[in-house]
Amino acid sequence: MNYPVNTIETAPEAARPTLAAAQKGFGFLPNLLAVMSTAPALLEGYLTLSKIFDASSLSAAERQVVLLAVSRENGCAYCMSVHTAIAGMQKVPVDAVNAIRDDATIPDPKLEALRRFAAAVTRARGWVSEEDSAAFLAAGYGPQQVLEVVLGVGLKTISNYTTHIAKTPLDAAFKPLEWSEAA
Repeated sequence: MNYPVNTIETAPEAARPTLAAAQKGFGFLPNLLAVMSTAPALLEGYLTLSKIFDASSLSAAERQVVLLAVSRENGCAYCMSVHTAIAGMQKVPVDAVNAIRDDATIPDPKLEALRRFAAAVTRARGWVSEEDSAAFLAAGYGPQQVLEVVLGVGLKTISNYTTHIAKTPLDAAFKPLEWSEAA
């Protein structure tokens, strides 16, 4: 099945205002949102959930670690590339981003605990072990952050699965940061 990379003009009417706002905010219309606009409810839900995740107690860097870890665990090349760019804009340590991209250990122990926990939640579909939870809590996080990681996993699962199903093409703006699991 082919999924269109809509423009504001070709998207369903219900998605057009959301796409116009996204284009204004990003300076261009990301292909993921253009594809999601085929289902206006998906587009609105994804962007709303993204705003909610941004309001969590996790820092911008921590949120990007979660989103990158989930995208890596799900093998989402599109989201790995995009979030590498966003992580750079949000001053996430380069060594942390590269470690996630390379499936290596993040030098910062707290961010590494977060990466491991987000990956475990994703891999185990929420059925994390007591050891996984204990390691995350021992790193200085609390029950609120456990559940906020769940929120981040849900958010990224929406975009990861959408890009897998729709084979969303990578935007030209993110090509320099293209990622593949084989690389």
